[in-house]
Amino acid sequence: MLTKRKTFTLGLQHVLAMYAGAVIVPLIIGGALELTPAQMAYLIAADLFTCGIATLLQVIGTRYVGIKLPVVLGCTFTAVGPIIAISLTSDLATAYGAIIVSGLFVLLAAPLFGKLLRFFPTVVTGSVVTIIGLSLIPVAMNNAAGGQGAADFGAPRNLLLALGTLVLILLVNRFFTGFIRAISVLIGLIAGTIVAYFFGMVSFAAVGEASWVNIVQPFYFGTPKFDLFAILTMILVNLISMVESTGVYFALGKIVGRDIGERDIVKGLRAEGIGILLGGIFNAFPYTAYSQNVGLVSMTRVKTRNTIIAAGIILVVLGLLPKLAALTTVIPNPVLGGAMVAMFGMVVASGINILGNVDFKQNENLLIVACSLAVGLGSAAVPQMFDQLPTTMKMLMQNGIVTGSITAILLNIFLNMRRDRAAVETASTAVTEV
Repeated sequence: MLTKRKTFTLGLQHVLAMYAGAVIVPLIIGGALELTPAQMAYLIAADLFTCGIATLLQVIGTRYVGIKLPVVLGCTFTAVGPIIAISLTSDLATAYGAIIVSGLFVLLAAPLFGKLLRFFPTVVTGSVVTIIGLSLIPVAMNNAAGGQGAADFGAPRNLLLALGTLVLILLVNRFFTGFIRAISVLIGLIAGTIVAYFFGMVSFAAVGEASWVNIVQPFYFGTPKFDLFAILTMILVNLISMVESTGVYFALGKIVGRDIGERDIVKGLRAEGIGILLGGIFNAFPYTAYSQNVGLVSMTRVKTRNTIIAAGIILVVLGLLPKLAALTTVIPNPVLGGAMVAMFGMVVASGINILGNVDFKQNENLLIVACSLAVGLGSAAVPQMFDQLPTTMKMLMQNGIVTGSITAILLNIFLNMRRDRAAVETASTAVTEV
């Protein structure tokens, strides 16, 4: 039984694991739209606050909403480009109107999406989870090198700092047990940041500039406006997120030893729909299940929902207290990258573990896994191959998780479900003849 202090510490570890992803989205969008420092501060605070609320809704749940798995919700990167494009051609109010409607769409479409569960057998689920993990590895490596676009990208000190963080996490896992092992990532992040401070890589300027209290308010950027094209674009974004989240649910279900059924998927997607709706109302972002926290659950072997409830509460508090939120941003990218290598690698391992239950003596299953991994990784590695497509198709095809998932589903229908149906028809014919 975890004490309150240990639960809080494990929750903080989950927050730090997803924090860079949660903060980078408002930073990118705010920078592209040239928001004022005050508007940028609000955007980050609103994002963290809504992240916390959406996570608590998903984890605690009700009879009809929330999958009740140790899953953290964060803003989806898929929405970054569309939000910027909509805001530049119209304004932010139009973007938030589209987010609100797309949230309602996810909420209402969740039962229909749940009906598609039969198209996610083990061979498809394992392929999707593996693709999710593999598609995250470049993110870890970019951070380890100093962050994409950094002036010192690939500098030896960045690589050594990332390696040192990873080695420390591995040493803690090798020589310690119980709670200490469970917080190995947190120990790595703290130790790595301390070492980075002596290299002059840590700045507390953002902490000093941040205000102490910020109250999140509805429609901060104005009354929402509704445009059909903007709405359709955000619905597409959230359809992509629904596919990604379904893969995350299956991965977590495997880790915690729980069979995920149609009802679970529907409740999980309903919670995401409400989270997206809240993101539109509080002028934050669309939300989806974060894969990095799946790797953390697998590493720590702490499967209780209480740690994620603690993480949700911490996120809400950080959203209300910007100075504390700014304190967590001092962790350098190489330190985060070193920790991400271990966490994202665990997601890949979870996918491989699921695929271990697949009968690979059947050539059809080999083809499904081979082609879905190749298409998914190819789309992510060479996204420019789709530059000549229309904007909507380009956005869809450049997401490796989506292309890989669709490939696995379609191939399973073509190779396995048709074969099974043919076998049933043959058996029925034989019985009739007898």
